[in-house]
Amino acid sequence: MSLKPREIVFDESWCKLKKIIGGVITLNRLCKIDKFIWQNTFTDIYMLCVAHPEPHCKPLYDETRKYLEAHVYSIHTTLSESNDENLLNLYHKYWNEFSKGSEYLNNLFIYLNTQYVKKNVCNDADATFGASTDPSEHIMDIREMALECWRTFMIMPMRDKLIKLVLDGIDRDRKGESVNQSVLHGVINSLVEVADKRQKTLFLYESMFEKTFIEQTSEYYKKEASKLMQDNNCSSYMEKALVRLNDENLRSRRFLNPSSYNKVNQEVQKRLVEDHLSFLYSECKDLIINETKHDLRNMYKLLKPFSNGLSVMVEEVQNHIARIGLEAVSGLKGDNVPTMFVESMLQIHAKYTELIKDIFQNDSEFSSALDKACSIAINHRPNLKTSCRSPELLAKYCDNLLRKSSKEFTENEIDDKLLSCITIFKYLDDKDYFQKFYWKMLAKRLINTLSFSMYAEENMINRLRHACGYEFTNKFHRMFTDINVSEDLNEKFTTFCRSENHQLGIDLSILVLQAGAWPVSQSNLPSFSLPQELEKSVRAFEAFYSKSYNGRKLTWMHNLCNADIRFNYLKKPYSVTMGTFQMAILLGFNQATTLTIRELQEFSQLPEKELVKQVQSLLEAKLLIVKGAAILSTDASKDTEESKSSNNEEITETTQITLNMEYSNKRTKFKINAAVQKETPQETEMTQSSVDEDRKLYLQATIVRIMKSRKVLNHNLLIQEVINQSKQRFNPSISLIKKCIEALIDKQYIERTTKNKDEYSYIA
Repeated sequence: MSLKPREIVFDESWCKLKKIIGGVITLNRLCKIDKFIWQNTFTDIYMLCVAHPEPHCKPLYDETRKYLEAHVYSIHTTLSESNDENLLNLYHKYWNEFSKGSEYLNNLFIYLNTQYVKKNVCNDADATFGASTDPSEHIMDIREMALECWRTFMIMPMRDKLIKLVLDGIDRDRKGESVNQSVLHGVINSLVEVADKRQKTLFLYESMFEKTFIEQTSEYYKKEASKLMQDNNCSSYMEKALVRLNDENLRSRRFLNPSSYNKVNQEVQKRLVEDHLSFLYSECKDLIINETKHDLRNMYKLLKPFSNGLSVMVEEVQNHIARIGLEAVSGLKGDNVPTMFVESMLQIHAKYTELIKDIFQNDSEFSSALDKACSIAINHRPNLKTSCRSPELLAKYCDNLLRKSSKEFTENEIDDKLLSCITIFKYLDDKDYFQKFYWKMLAKRLINTLSFSMYAEENMINRLRHACGYEFTNKFHRMFTDINVSEDLNEKFTTFCRSENHQLGIDLSILVLQAGAWPVSQSNLPSFSLPQELEKSVRAFEAFYSKSYNGRKLTWMHNLCNADIRFNYLKKPYSVTMGTFQMAILLGFNQATTLTIRELQEFSQLPEKELVKQVQSLLEAKLLIVKGAAILSTDASKDTEESKSSNNEEITETTQITLNMEYSNKRTKFKINAAVQKETPQETEMTQSSVDEDRKLYLQATIVRIMKSRKVLNHNLLIQEVINQSKQRFNPSISLIKKCIEALIDKQYIERTTKNKDEYSYIA
């Protein structure tokens, strides 16, 4: 068959084509179309579109439109005669048929769409440069035209009845009655599918159905909420409200277009939750105090969607955790306060971290509330005049863990506990107080070799560095450097002695410490005469050190030194570790078994007060006794109050001290504690005063650094900038910052500008 254009009588062809269109649009319901006829119809439409002398595109398009309009109108007539019970079912049936048939019909008229419709569509350029935009002249493809016919002759005339029946069906579904889900969804979806492409896709759906549906939903849940409030307490109300929200959410997905999901959900939330926030908030505090997890979880789910909806709940959670924390750390007494403080706060932190994860899904607002609450408890001060004890307690807790005496834990357990300490450390406002206390305690551990593990020590310092920066741990690192350098120095000294053929007679181990890196003072050192047994070794080391490091000055800190002495005058030998001053006193008894305090002072050259203190420690250890005092027990491990009191008589210059020749001890190797071990309140106060002075210097340096960068800065902006840069170490008071500013003005680092007294300029 030739496809060349030829003369065709339109009416004859249309008469034949009309039957086929009827079969296609009704899916073979009106007319059975076999495959052969379907294939030939493509050719018939093509021939009409290229007919000679004039194509029949427009008549074909117009007649097709008239046919579809008549077809839709006939369906409308059929539906109008049906009762309300069957209307939706029939509408859904005819709509599915028409929608699918119009797709097939569009495929059948593909050549007409290509050659006629597309060529007559007004494009953007035509619209911009003067082409007609009259809606009546708009030419649509066959599918779009069919949908417009359905919209115009079916939906618009029946919209009120259709929408009412759909809303009634959804209302019955809410009441638990059985409805045909596919029919309701299909009817609602038809409002979207027939949308005019020249308008917003969802315009018909939103204007005709969605607006009315949301209004009905709002009214329904307003009544439902009122009923639930009357019949239930808060716990039951929240459970049922969540059930209603979930049911309506599923209902939206069964019936509605996705664009309505959030709108409907928000409306239901507004009626069930937002309208009754005061009721929920009134119960919030009791639920949090009682930690009713199930109800708190439900309340969180209900309040989360609202802006600031969780604010009251977050505040109550913060107050509750802060109250629990303050109860746990207030009034701690006994010898184990640091451990009780740290472990109590860690338990609270772990408990409420898990609660926030379980109930509040790790919500950042609640995590922030936990942080604020822990900060309040940890930085609590009994009164404003006293400083917070938490930095000192945390430092002591770390010290207890890192000492050799900590034998109840394995190295891994100690490392885990130290890692947990960083959690408490991060909440400290006064981190510089912790730094000072930790610095002093670390020095004692390193000097006296009391550290449980150097690996654990270094790990802890690295964690502090990650938390606060290198500057914070600078002195700690320098201390470790000194220890490592001293080890190398001792090896070199041993080699030096061999090369110089020095026979020292004792094993000497030296720590050379940088003056600025260690919390040891070189002032007010007690006078001391070095025993002859040590004189040779000390002079040999000084010669070695001056040869290796010319120009450096050594200051001997005998008060920090330890010595190991072997007792050979008793029934069995003992090896005892003690302080240098204690050793010097005992060495005096090599010449005589009984000496007076005056003779001991002449021998050691120690000040009287220091000498008495050291002698007292040896008396308590029962290595020495006051001549004439009764010895109640010769076993040092069986010390009693009576035996202590016997040696605690007032000591004067003439008091005679005798070597205890009957001394015995179960252990052959032991240590005598130094005369003063525990830090006194006065020393703690001095440490705090030292930190306060360091703060002033730190703030002054910060102000100078800021002003050097900014040159000119307003008073309030300067204070804010100083606070921001200092808060990682401590929270400075505004009054202290003002004092530092005045001090810098006096030192002529900065000055007030002539134009504005509240403005400062940097003096280069």
